[in-house]
Amino acid sequence: MTSDQAAEGIYLSSDPNLLNETFVYQYLGEHMYWAKRLTFQMFQRSVRNSAVVVGVYKGAEQLGFARVVSDCATFAYLTDVFIVEACRGKGLSKQLMQFIIDHPQLQGLRRFMLVTEDAGGLYARYGFTPLSDAGHWMEIYRD
Repeated sequence: MTSDQAAEGIYLSSDPNLLNETFVYQYLGEHMYWAKRLTFQMFQRSVRNSAVVVGVYKGAEQLGFARVVSDCATFAYLTDVFIVEACRGKGLSKQLMQFIIDHPQLQGLRRFMLVTEDAGGLYARYGFTPLSDAGHWMEIYRD
C-alpha cells in the first residue's frame, strides 16, 4: 500500500467477514460475462469454500475482490478478480496480486492456475505463464 492510499484509508484483507458479498455478487454479475447465471447462493458457497478470499477496501467500501480455490499444498486456482472501474490505474490490482502471491496459505504450491482474456500482462509480472502442456489438460465445462 502506498502512503497516499493508506492516508485515504485503502487496505487489503483476507478476512471473509469484511466482504460485502451482495456488492461483489452484483459486480461480478454486471461486469463478468461468465458470472451472469451465477445465483447468489452459488456465489456464497464459492466464497465459503475458497481457501483465500481477498478484498480491497476504502473504509467499509469494497473496491476489489479475488478468491483462490486451493488445497493449500500443491494446487491453486485464482478467480473472480476485479478492481472497480473508478479505482483502476492506481496500482490496486498489483497490490492485490502481491497480497495473494505472498499469502502464507499459498506458499510452496506446485501449480497456481488462472484464466484470463485481457490481463495476461498483469499476471505475468507475478510469474504466470501460458500453459506449457495445454494439450494434457482436460475439463468438464458447463456453460
